[in-house]
Order: sequence, then structure tokens, then C-alpha cells
Amino acid sequence: MLKAILFDLGRVIVPFDFTRGYQALAALCHVPAAHIPACLRATGLVPRFEAGLIEAPDFVAQVAAALGAHLDYDQFNASWNAIFFDETYIPVEMLEGLRRRYRTVLLSNTNSLHFEQLRHKLPQLRHFDRFVLSYEVKALKPSPRIYAAAVEAAGCRPEECFFTDDIEANVAAARDFGIDAVRFESLEQIQRELTDRGVSWEPVPSTAPDTSS
Repeated sequence: MLKAILFDLGRVIVPFDFTRGYQALAALCHVPAAHIPACLRATGLVPRFEAGLIEAPDFVAQVAAALGAHLDYDQFNASWNAIFFDETYIPVEMLEGLRRRYRTVLLSNTNSLHFEQLRHKLPQLRHFDRFVLSYEVKALKPSPRIYAAAVEAAGCRPEECFFTDDIEANVAAARDFGIDAVRFESLEQIQRELTDRGVSWEPVPSTAPDTSS
């Protein structure tokens, strides 16, 4: 029996597109948006930032140096977070219903700048019992260390956890750890997967007597 439901964040809860961020950064420096991904990959800064090996001010300063720009911290932060869309994939009501019945855990490769932005932007995040974030755990999916942290946060055995992620390698690693995991494709698909496992998120019927008549 499932006791915990684990969700990835990006492209599961909220869609994003890195090109939006590159275009915003390009407006602040002399590097074309199409060249920024290669510049960032050459530094290795992004995975280090997401693994919690570098603090946000140092990350911003080093990215600015790599792009040959003098970037204001707040301007950079706004550009860095421009990747996210306003709409979301998983509705608030579904997460609220799941949390009434199961332990809910967010399991994400992310960084402090992105997460602090989304923490205030997404009402969905209020309906998670725990956040297991790569930059806090200092481990990135698909490392077994981050799945161990997620299972500990869930407070149950791996086989009692359900997890969905948009990246197949992360799903496979979760399965190797003993977690029931599927790749996220759409809201309708993940609802079917949960329903097939006997998971419900519908509101609990009220037992109060009807006094309207």
C-alpha cells in the first residue's frame, strides 16, 4: 500500500523553458542567447550550484564573469527565473487532496534562486509535507543519496512511495532504489497511474447533517 506521493518540480508541477532565461540574460550582456548554453556548460557552474557546492552570490558573480558582463544581482535573478511559465501541470486541488491521505514530498534537482522564486509563486508548494532539494541534500538525481533522503522524508519504505519525474533516467534510478516510479507525460496520464494504484485525491464527503431544508 502506498503511503507517500513524491513529485518532481520542473516539467511536472511547473513547465519551464531555458531559452527564455538565455534570452533574458542576453539582454544584459554581449553574448547572443544561442551561445549562452555553451558558455555555461564550459564552466560547470550550474550542476555545482544545484548540488549546493556554490552559494548564490558566488554563482552570479562567476556566471557574470563567464559572460563578460557586469550583472546586477537582482537583474540576474529576474533573468534566471524567467524560464518558468505561469501555468502549472498539477492543480492545487489535487495536491491538497493527496496530502489529506498521504505524505507528500517534493523531490527536485534545483537551486536556491529558482526554488525561492517558486516557493512564493506556486500555491502548490504549500501542500507538500517536505521538500527534498538537491542543493540542500548536496546530491543530484539520479544519485541514490537523494532518493535515500526522499524516502527518509516520506517516513516509510521505498516500496510504499510513488514518484513521478519527467526524466527517464531519474525514474529508472528511483525504481532501482525500490520506489514505484513512472515518467511524467501529462496530468491525465499521472492521474490514471495513481488511480490504477488505488490512490484518491477527491474531497472527503462531509458527514455533517444537511440543515438547508
